[in-house]
Amino acid sequence: MTAADETSAVAYDAALASLVRFHADLMPKLGALREADPSCAMAHVLAGAVPMLAYTAKLVPAARAGLAAARHATANAREQLHIAALDAWTRGDIDAAIAGWETILASHPRDLLALFLAHNSNFWLGRPQDMRASVERVRLQWSPAVPGFGAMLACRCFAQEECGDFLAAEPDGRRSVAEDPGNFWATHAVAHILEMQARRAEGIAWLGGLAPHWGSGNNLRHHLWWHRALYHLEGGEMDVVLALYDAEFRNLASPLTIAMPDLHIDVQNAASMLARLEMRGVDVGGRWEELADQAEKKIGDTVSPFTLPHAMMALAATGRGGAADRLLAATQEAASGADRSPTRRPILAAAVLPAMRGVRAWREGRPADAVEAMRPALGAFTTMGGSHAQQDVLEQIFVHCARQAGLGQDVAMAVARFAGRRRMPVAAFSLWRDAG
Repeated sequence: MTAADETSAVAYDAALASLVRFHADLMPKLGALREADPSCAMAHVLAGAVPMLAYTAKLVPAARAGLAAARHATANAREQLHIAALDAWTRGDIDAAIAGWETILASHPRDLLALFLAHNSNFWLGRPQDMRASVERVRLQWSPAVPGFGAMLACRCFAQEECGDFLAAEPDGRRSVAEDPGNFWATHAVAHILEMQARRAEGIAWLGGLAPHWGSGNNLRHHLWWHRALYHLEGGEMDVVLALYDAEFRNLASPLTIAMPDLHIDVQNAASMLARLEMRGVDVGGRWEELADQAEKKIGDTVSPFTLPHAMMALAATGRGGAADRLLAATQEAASGADRSPTRRPILAAAVLPAMRGVRAWREGRPADAVEAMRPALGAFTTMGGSHAQQDVLEQIFVHCARQAGLGQDVAMAVARFAGRRRMPVAAFSLWRDAG
């Protein structure tokens, strides 16, 4: 890499390690690197990539600032490809960005930033097969002697899990965590495997044993607590779920959450858990209100498609019909061309809008309308991104509404869809059985 000296390269590696391990010390490390070596192109590329990973429109200008600084720095051929990929990403051409990172990996298979960004972007486009193909093309060029090997294993584990190959996935994730208990992406990947196989007791033990290492984590640690709560939810321990909601994954007293309580993953965690609880008859009190406040502030921000149905959950749950109308109108406008992203626009039209309309109809007591809105788009929901475990909330809403509306065939169809991906949760089996 192009850098003033070896010290800059070491500092870049340290910042990159924090990024792929989801540690909260990334920004101080990155700031120190840019200050020490303002001429380092990859420092500016990384500074541009980090705000893009927040998936919110308000941080895209910060990403473009990093891009502008990188363009003014001396860059070799590989670094120029990174700059071009970042440029495409900030313009919303995510397919072009992924193609750029894959071009880098073809000649530099151990470029961890390219691997991580391709992995992450494919995930938020609902492309598990591409996630797996990306890491499989390069994995034989890695070894335990290569720095970042554990991060590569974590990416491979999660890609295999999302493709449903749990037996292949689990050893990589456990090996990565054994070598580095602070690798939160690997911890998270194994948690998904245990969730999808209904290994709830193992999941609680897995996350409980690793929780002491989470103090250095960024907002992903909230998502790990969400996974812990999901195990308890499926075990019927609703008081434990609410306690974890308040004290851990929607802990508004946390410095991390105060800094950005509307980060996409945090909103998804909270809204989806409250929805799951309410479908099981649990009174969640006034917890929807602050989520609805956040949702209103971000109307018109379509950078994170999967977050939008969760925003609708909050607005509709709190009876904010006018805000729900504005959210739908803004999303429709974005799908019609206002969102300049050629990658996002078709997702907004084919998946996000039907999901939002279905969620709103559910909250307004119109279950048949919810089923009617969501049914044609069920196969497209994965394009919004998110894991199978996260997407499950939309499927549960569909099943819940179909059952309420007496649409037994829709219940059976939906349960058959997700039962093929995971061991059927007890609650879902009960819905299917009761609907005949």
